[in-house]
Amino acid sequence: MSVFDDPGLFGRLWAAGYDDGGTNPDPAPAVDFLADLADGGPVLELAIGTGRVALPLAERGLAVHGVEASEEMLAQLRAKPGGDQIPVVVADMADVPVAGEFRLAYLVFNTLFNLVDAERQADCFRNVARVLSPGGAFVIETFVPDPRSFDSDEQVQVRAVTEDSATIRLHRYDRPAQRFIRQTITFDVDGVHLKPFAMRYAWPHQIDEMAQQAGLRLTERYADWHRRPFQADSPSHISVYRAE
Repeated sequence: MSVFDDPGLFGRLWAAGYDDGGTNPDPAPAVDFLADLADGGPVLELAIGTGRVALPLAERGLAVHGVEASEEMLAQLRAKPGGDQIPVVVADMADVPVAGEFRLAYLVFNTLFNLVDAERQADCFRNVARVLSPGGAFVIETFVPDPRSFDSDEQVQVRAVTEDSATIRLHRYDRPAQRFIRQTITFDVDGVHLKPFAMRYAWPHQIDEMAQQAGLRLTERYADWHRRPFQADSPSHISVYRAE
């Protein structure tokens, strides 16, 4: 199945070493920010993954629920202390297949862009709006696309070279669709190993439009989890949308 239409593919390929990856940010600032907004809960995390944010929130006494497309990611969560106490629905996060009203829902670490179709991103906002309590918050964290980094439609990077293996990463961009596919390829004595990944990126004003169409309004925007002011050159944003 294509990386563009299999919501669980990322988890199947990356779950085993996900928490060990050096690119994963420290979740503590996000946890502090979200706990302040939770207003006692309950809380919903879309793409809950291995529980890097959900578990610390639960440790603060919040009732955390999750949606996750990957059984492999969920297994990593369940193996952690307290992980078996968090109710998780295995499904595409865009469908938000949960009931009840939540004071807070959140989608962090660029994961909105893992929905590689614009309509599915819009579906996610509509379905989150359906399960938020009046005045409830939906928090999004994403990078701000920088066209200067798309210096060519195709990019090749050398990631690692040893005596026994070599890893390269290739990107191909589809600018009209605001999408890219990335392939990480490792060559070693056991053969060739592929780890595909894709994103559909969007600028903040486009995300605001999706939220507005879903009946959510932007109330706060920051450059990072420490609430530094968002500026025109900020590389990322934390946006808080509220249910009407």
